[in-house]
Amino acid sequence: MHLCMDWKSVKFDWNRARAFLVTAEEGSLSAAARALGMAQPTLGRQVDALETELGVVLFERVGRGLALTPSGLELLDHVRAMGDAAGRVSLAAAGQTQSIEGKVSIAASEIYAAYILPPIIAKLRHMEPGIEIEIVASNTPSDLRRREADIALRNFRPSEPDLIARKIRDVPARLYATPAYIEKIGNPRAPADLSNADFVNIDDSDMLMKAFNGMGMSLTRRNFPLLTENYFVMWALVKQGIGIGILDGNIGDAEPSVRRVLPDLDPLIFPIWLVAHREVNTSRRIRMVFDLLASELRA
Repeated sequence: MHLCMDWKSVKFDWNRARAFLVTAEEGSLSAAARALGMAQPTLGRQVDALETELGVVLFERVGRGLALTPSGLELLDHVRAMGDAAGRVSLAAAGQTQSIEGKVSIAASEIYAAYILPPIIAKLRHMEPGIEIEIVASNTPSDLRRREADIALRNFRPSEPDLIARKIRDVPARLYATPAYIEKIGNPRAPADLSNADFVNIDDSDMLMKAFNGMGMSLTRRNFPLLTENYFVMWALVKQGIGIGILDGNIGDAEPSVRRVLPDLDPLIFPIWLVAHREVNTSRRIRMVFDLLASELRA
């Protein structure tokens, strides 16, 4: 059965409702006026008009701020739902006029840019040929707030409050070496057996050594005669058979020239986070790339 709404009886003013909602969330008329970019007296008149229109008191003064009355609290959830709906209408309207084309820059570590992103970008190019992709390959995190990239893959949770972050999954990092090198160091069977092994270090601190020693190894700096902060160089050295390296297990297991060192050893676990500026909520092309990356990286 179709129910017809009596639109003549609806005299609710959304501008007044928005004034109420922002005032409730900001806690004062002055803060709400700043958030909406309007004069405080104008905002106050809109809230007063809503109270008159509804026949209820919505706020009471507490010190220099405002607190919701029971009637205001009861109304708040309904008005908040209206605000969410208004936001969706604005985004949908923008989407109708904004074609999915233009540039999107993605920042990732060198190894992820080369091994993880290409098949995803190939799929994206097939789906949305109007989107131009720039890949910023660097082991130094890009500053999204300064627009060094639109989207970034990171192995840590961002602390900046104005960024949108989504944890994708945890990734296992494992030890790898060539079969010849594994045989050269005596086919180790336990972490303690690696005390005479050489490792390719990818960090000029002792962080990696401490992590390995926490797994039962007894390593010193003498076990790290090779250092590079470039993962490609590290991986090339490992494949030359001159030491042990650590890499994302999904990449390392796919390389036929190396084997896991201590295959039963628990891996080091690190997260993958997908990070973007809040523009991801208003730009169709950035949202599309962000959502595709999230889906493909989970798979």
